[in-house]
Amino acid sequence: MKHTTRTSPIMALLLAVVMLGSAAFTGCSGQQGQQQAAEGTAAPKTADLVYVNWAEGVAYTHLAKVALEDKMGYEVTITAADVGPAYTAVAQGNKDAFMETWLPVLHKDYLDKFKDDIVDLGHVYEGTQSGLVVPAYVTIDNISELNDVREKFDGKITGIDAGAGIMQTTENVIESYGLDYELVTSSGPAMTAALKNAVANEEWIVVTGWKPHWMFGRWDLKFLRQDADKELWKTGNIHIMGRKDLETAKPELAQFLKNMSLDDAELADLMLQVEESDKDVEEVAREWMNANPDVVDSWIPSAE
Repeated sequence: MKHTTRTSPIMALLLAVVMLGSAAFTGCSGQQGQQQAAEGTAAPKTADLVYVNWAEGVAYTHLAKVALEDKMGYEVTITAADVGPAYTAVAQGNKDAFMETWLPVLHKDYLDKFKDDIVDLGHVYEGTQSGLVVPAYVTIDNISELNDVREKFDGKITGIDAGAGIMQTTENVIESYGLDYELVTSSGPAMTAALKNAVANEEWIVVTGWKPHWMFGRWDLKFLRQDADKELWKTGNIHIMGRKDLETAKPELAQFLKNMSLDDAELADLMLQVEESDKDVEEVAREWMNANPDVVDSWIPSAE
């Protein structure tokens, strides 16, 4: 015997309502999709950048952030991290780019370790330098002359934190040049405070220093030259490293980061303004960008 399923009038009405609503929703969704396609609506452009909490990287990473947001319509996230975790995050694809790779020496080991999972986007700053720094009015120009004027410097080299790489290299320099000097451990801020006081009184002082640093924007300073056969400090560049697929996944962002470049005077000025201002770093970076449009506009990829 064949069984027939009967549908009550009420159930039939409910079913019709549901089907009508479903059709209407589908039609509406289709119309919205067509409208978005017609209007060219795209997903938000994003940039996720990581940097080391060093003065130069803080300054130009915030500058990149405001440029991407204000001039290119990006949603930008920036994160401060130690060097190792920063490289790991980019290599694993969790961050788009690491903003501060010092080459050829300081970060060589990290580059060797992660080179297959990152891409070099070029240098943002050319001419990193470390060494012994004195005010320009000091009348010697070479490290090898330091022992001849030991009394002028009170036999002391004002250093920074004990664990810093520049401190170890300075100890090697003292030994290599046979300097009769004491390397005094302090900190970055303490070193610049001592330099400020000495310059104000035109006193002789020698400190451990490096470029880029805001102190070169504030005072007239010079590096003492190394002997050709005793060059323990080398010059280099600061590079930006992107995740392996950045150039294909976010070509515009990759090109912007490739285009980023600041010369010595520009970066020194930016860093000095950040250092001397009580405002938020992002606000200072935006003010600097607006005052230097030619610099930042040159980073923006041209539309093709």
